[in-house]
Amino acid sequence: MNTIRDKCAIVGVGTTEYYKRGQSYPETELSMACTAILAALDDAGLTINDLDGFSIYSSSCDPATVGAELGVPEIRWATTTTSGGGGCVGALGVAASAIETGQATTIVSLMTLQQLNRRLGGSAVGGMMMFAMMSDGGGSPYGGGGVPPSAAFTANNGLLSPGHSFAQITNRHMHLYGTTREQIAEVALSSRKNAGTNPRALRPEPITIDDYFNARMINDPLCLFDYTMESDGAVAVITTSTERARNLKQPPVLISAASHGGTGRWGPALFRYFQTPDEYFATSGHRPVAKRMYEMAGVGPSDVDVALLYDHFAPMVMIQLEDYGFCPIGEGGPFLADGNIRYGTGSIPVNTHGGNLSEAYIIGMTHVREAVEQLRGTAANQVEGAEVALVTGGPAGLPVSGAILRKDV
Repeated sequence: MNTIRDKCAIVGVGTTEYYKRGQSYPETELSMACTAILAALDDAGLTINDLDGFSIYSSSCDPATVGAELGVPEIRWATTTTSGGGGCVGALGVAASAIETGQATTIVSLMTLQQLNRRLGGSAVGGMMMFAMMSDGGGSPYGGGGVPPSAAFTANNGLLSPGHSFAQITNRHMHLYGTTREQIAEVALSSRKNAGTNPRALRPEPITIDDYFNARMINDPLCLFDYTMESDGAVAVITTSTERARNLKQPPVLISAASHGGTGRWGPALFRYFQTPDEYFATSGHRPVAKRMYEMAGVGPSDVDVALLYDHFAPMVMIQLEDYGFCPIGEGGPFLADGNIRYGTGSIPVNTHGGNLSEAYIIGMTHVREAVEQLRGTAANQVEGAEVALVTGGPAGLPVSGAILRKDV
């Protein structure tokens, strides 16, 4: 089977500082995008003259604007993956496919995010803001406005935000399998512990189980510590061919597999009708993506050394552990309670940087950065001997995505 396995590699990572919501001013999303891209090129030992492609997601930038601002000589490839954070690692697969087929040679994937700008009417990117636009009648430059029937149905029943939807999925998992809030709390506690030893984390303060249960409830059973933060900043990664990567500045991080999509009827369950069959409803939507990803990479869950699982809501980390095969379906709660995701002691370290919950929320790209640093051996909370990393995007409206990144040994 012809695949992209190990044919392309991430060779550069660049970021801005991470900011709490609204504190990036007077930076703009454009200025932060340019800063991150230039830093990623420098990290790889490349220049703007080498860049000829954009593989982005969630409409994170306008390639024409960024290309003109930076002086890119020629853009040979520009595409964006639909959905919000669900597309973040799928964009790596699109980049690798474009390079492997000769469409471009050096492609950037990017997220730039300024929450204050979005609250004041800036362009909406990311699943949460896209959903909010859909709910209040916006979201399409081609239609005539008005509230879509799906949004009218959910809004009338009090489903106004992604948190409402993910609370329903979590409640269903608890009903089916006996999952408890005590078990789910382990995601928040573990992430915060990892952030405490990560100097760039925005939330390094430790929390206890008592802090978790004393936190205000937002959407039962989701409390404050189950929610991601809102952050500003930008992260960019550069992908090129593996052959070329081996002659560049940094050790290549190979893209062994990347897939995106999902169960077709899971997507409407997230934002609209909750009509998904029971076998798919209490999931992260990742099961078919995981299957294709593992087949492409030729590995399984037992081969993964570190997992960077998209964590906009803590329970969805638990459900992804099931969908990616780290524990049986329905046993994510006990798996967490046994300490399996803890850095240094668990069977599969998860979100060693602190994740969206505690490091920063740049709609998934911080997870890619952490995976690259783990495989380079430069992470703040380094997993000893890490050679294979799993990175995921979403759960979100389709597509969701997963990728296997591997150390070039």
